[in-house]
Amino acid sequence: MANRNLYALILGVSSGFGKECAIELAKMGYSIYGVHLDIGSNKAKAEEFRQQLESMGVKAKFFNANAADDNKRKEIINQITEDFKTEDNPTLRVLLHSLAFGAIKPFFAKDPDDMVSKKQVEMTMDVMANSLLYWVQDMFNAKLLAENSRIFGMTSIGSTRAMQNYGSISAAKAALEAYIRQIAVELAPYKITANAIHAGLTDTPAAKKIPGFDSMLKSALKHNPFRRNTVPSDVAMAVSMLVDEKFYWITGDVIHVDGGESILNFIEDV
Repeated sequence: MANRNLYALILGVSSGFGKECAIELAKMGYSIYGVHLDIGSNKAKAEEFRQQLESMGVKAKFFNANAADDNKRKEIINQITEDFKTEDNPTLRVLLHSLAFGAIKPFFAKDPDDMVSKKQVEMTMDVMANSLLYWVQDMFNAKLLAENSRIFGMTSIGSTRAMQNYGSISAAKAALEAYIRQIAVELAPYKITANAIHAGLTDTPAAKKIPGFDSMLKSALKHNPFRRNTVPSDVAMAVSMLVDEKFYWITGDVIHVDGGESILNFIEDV
């Protein structure tokens, strides 16, 4: 694959699912464009990771920017377009939307100041759902997407289940899945696929911010048929399979990567 000059664009590249997918795709010869939002020591770690990818023999260019910002998105897409003018038959085969930044607050509270605000709900929806559509639209208009391009969005159990303080993120995940379905239908004539990846409960920096997540993780571990929790590399291996041209007939779906966790009916008891 390396000889075909393939590229992946990963939104949320510096940690969790985005980071592991970047590593797995780099192993396959994909050069990586990554977008992340880090400051301080995390910014330095992101640069170290970029260098790690390049040490694997691929190109890696990162943008430390808010992926939900309209101007930043257009700047990044313009930069990729300019880069491709100097490349030999470049193909952007993968877009992974793995942005995990949203308001974790209840809809209702005795003190109104403790309730999630309109601004926070809109921010959560924009980052975790709407931005997927805007990235795909702009990439399509820039003619960066090609036949057999693969679009992935990360979803979670929150898209269909209610959890304390998770309402705005649940709404965003449900919206993301709806966007994936519509994108899949409208881009099918161009032979471009789109799928949502539903990972099992996974210990990531973003997930740690969910109140009670440690308890949820222990409960999932107890009941998972494989007797372990999902890890980011599980998702990365699934994505590395789905990018293959042979899997063009899988589109518009929510694909569970969880070792069977989602098919069990259990009550959290930890």
